[in-house]
Amino acid sequence: MKGKPSIYTKLLNQITRNGKGKLVFPADFIGLGSNDSIREALSRLTREKILIRLGQGIYLYAENDPELGVIYPSMESIAEAIARQDKARIIPTGSQALYKLRLSTQVPMNLVYLTDGVRRDVKLGKNRIIFRSTTPKKLATRGKISTLVIQALQELGKNEVDEIVMKKIKKVLSKEDINLLRHDAELAPAWIADILFSVHKELNNDRMAETNK
Repeated sequence: MKGKPSIYTKLLNQITRNGKGKLVFPADFIGLGSNDSIREALSRLTREKILIRLGQGIYLYAENDPELGVIYPSMESIAEAIARQDKARIIPTGSQALYKLRLSTQVPMNLVYLTDGVRRDVKLGKNRIIFRSTTPKKLATRGKISTLVIQALQELGKNEVDEIVMKKIKKVLSKEDINLLRHDAELAPAWIADILFSVHKELNNDRMAETNK
């Protein structure tokens, strides 16, 4: 008569059922055993190279290619999964914000996020995902595009904002909800707020002119 499967076996079965390329968190196994037994099972799975430990409480059941080696999910999808797990808000910053807005063609090697969750430094081969704690005000922006623009402008600096940059910013902000743009402008640093309010006024005038045609 077979005994009950061990915590290790339960975790292994659940992980393999979910398929490769997925992140694994201790909270995924609540109810299967005590916290200590779950942590020990995850440590064993890591020692046996079934899982890769990316950071504290973050593991990957990785796909492996004979030539390429470990295939990681996109860094952005990993960051979003960690944020969901932590029930935290995150905002892309720096070179990532510039790249997402096509203000730069350089693909960032490392992703840096502002968060109200746990500070983390997650290593993915030669790349890193860094979560930095910030103030509630910086996370209070609502528009996805205007939030990126604020972060991108902070990365560029006031002296690097020329006519070409302004033209690109107006173009991307034309896709933002105009009310969210105004809301976020009120939360931005003064020099960025001036830019956002100026663009808001132009877009508002353009839409009113279009309506009156």
